[in-house]
Amino acid sequence: PPASNQPTSINQDYYSKVLKSTSDLKSNVCMTPTQPIPAFIRDALKKVHPEVTAKYYGCGLVVPECLEGCRILDLGSGSGRDCYMLSQLVGEKGHVTGIDMTEDQLKVAQTYVDYHMKEFGFKKPNVDFVQGYIESLTDAGLEKNSYDIIISNCVVNLSPDKKRVLSEAYSVLKDGGELYFSDVYSSARLTEEIKNHKVLWGECIGGALWWKDLLQLAEEVGFSPPRLVTAKIITIDNKELEALLGGFRFVSATYRLFKVPKGNTKSCQVIYNGDIRGVENSFPFDCQLTFKANEVVKVDGEMVSILTGTRFASSFTCQSPGGSCEPSGGKPESSVVDPFELADREDQQGPASTTGGCCSTKSGCC
Repeated sequence: PPASNQPTSINQDYYSKVLKSTSDLKSNVCMTPTQPIPAFIRDALKKVHPEVTAKYYGCGLVVPECLEGCRILDLGSGSGRDCYMLSQLVGEKGHVTGIDMTEDQLKVAQTYVDYHMKEFGFKKPNVDFVQGYIESLTDAGLEKNSYDIIISNCVVNLSPDKKRVLSEAYSVLKDGGELYFSDVYSSARLTEEIKNHKVLWGECIGGALWWKDLLQLAEEVGFSPPRLVTAKIITIDNKELEALLGGFRFVSATYRLFKVPKGNTKSCQVIYNGDIRGVENSFPFDCQLTFKANEVVKVDGEMVSILTGTRFASSFTCQSPGGSCEPSGGKPESSVVDPFELADREDQQGPASTTGGCCSTKSGCC
């Protein structure tokens, strides 16, 4: 179990006894979407059983691209809504595992395995659920180097030991794997009073990490620098909670972290082949970088490692500088983006269109 039992006890009580459905939430933190939902994902969500959806608590949409045939782990899977949605996108050759510590939530998820497999037309289940802590994945029986992608939706903030969560995720990911997750971040390190407030903790606020600490923890664990995908300011529509929080601001943000070799300083010119389902014409990789099909883009060494060492490799053609292609842009920007600046800017300008997708079989994780 985690280093401190107090937050764990709070989480179990809050998510099994206090919250019976999303209508019981005292803030809008766990219902803050960070991007428009693409049609094919909406269609997948419609096939999820109503009871599973009613028990869903999350702060974003965690659907990365290139999913077909992949092995995915969902940290804090709760009632299983995201697992069942992703089950359809990975297909029968892929697999989705959900891990959660709350017995009541797992019971809901496990009840509907057969229902969903029949609904999806699958001959055998490609989903399973495990009871355990996200700080102790290997202790729960999950094998090291066994997952292509790990997702998490508004759960890491509920852990008292976030570095351990990242370390365990890194351990069970395959080389070239990705941690793609939405969570709540604060504008500064929170006070002990806020951290110890039971309602604020249960509502995904009291455990929010200062966004700059995520960058440090990811580096210490071994991940590539976190790349910001989306960000949206959270408004607390509860006067009592607002008063307790004072001047702290909160943002719901989605990041992607990769398990790839570090130290590559060689830039490259890449061409996106346009074969990823859902983003065929334009692939918004993160908030800074969008690849348009058949256009040459110059990327730095960090992105070269990601594009050549992950499930995206077959979707990109890479040439060294000085080759036959000419770069279409200047020097790439730093990958570090302040999520509050991005969210404020998009609130003023209106959010850019961002969509998720899943891969063709050619580019999948088979």
